[in-house]
Amino acid sequence: MTIYQVDAFNNEIFKGNPAAVCPLEEWISEELMQHIAEENNLSETVFFVKTKQSFYIRWFTPASEIDLCGHATLAAAHIIFTELNYAEKVLEFNSKSGKLTVKKNEDWYTLNFPSEEVIEIETPALLKQALNVPIIKTYKGKWKLLVELENETTISNLEPNFNLLSQLESNGIIVTSKGDLFDFISRFFAPKLGINEDPVTGSAHTLLIPFWSKKLHKKKLEALQLSKRVGVLKCQYLNERVEMSGQAITYLKGQLTL
Repeated sequence: MTIYQVDAFNNEIFKGNPAAVCPLEEWISEELMQHIAEENNLSETVFFVKTKQSFYIRWFTPASEIDLCGHATLAAAHIIFTELNYAEKVLEFNSKSGKLTVKKNEDWYTLNFPSEEVIEIETPALLKQALNVPIIKTYKGKWKLLVELENETTISNLEPNFNLLSQLESNGIIVTSKGDLFDFISRFFAPKLGINEDPVTGSAHTLLIPFWSKKLHKKKLEALQLSKRVGVLKCQYLNERVEMSGQAITYLKGQLTL
């Protein structure tokens, strides 16, 4: 089986978010896919199979399968366009989260995903303890919490207690604020899924884009995920859908021996 590793949402090696990409001619067992993801020990390993009109895609963390992943979808699209010589400008994925499209424009890829709205909730005491910084407001999405903090400095210096975060019901915690040079910034923590901090998280932006679009009264935004590896996204709010544009670069190509 051929395997690639791609750094997504950046155009430099060792930046952005790394994902392993495994193109398949036919599906292998879930157990084997999970073993491969665990062995890769990256936040995501993505598998896809070509169908008649599109591709079917699945994403695995080292601990479990998930319903949606942005950076690994971008990584898969990058491989399909650059290594598998896909001729069309737009490719379509079918997934557990429905239809996803990726459009290529020179060295930028634009992901079109369903958007996700959030509702304000009372901040859980455990979350306050885990973050140990002033929290402006807390919101809840389907599987994630969105936590608005004071400013970029607070987010940059944040050192959460991952053990406490893993005890929350939500699978992921997004911390965000208005940016100094970007419209908004964020970091993403998912210790319950075996990922203390994810470098650049496309699925988190399906919540962040609607949230900041309404807050800032603008449809087009530029975002920075402020992890150590750093990721840059160009975003657009389309009501029921969002678009995220980013770049990608191939780091590794090899063969799995199974």
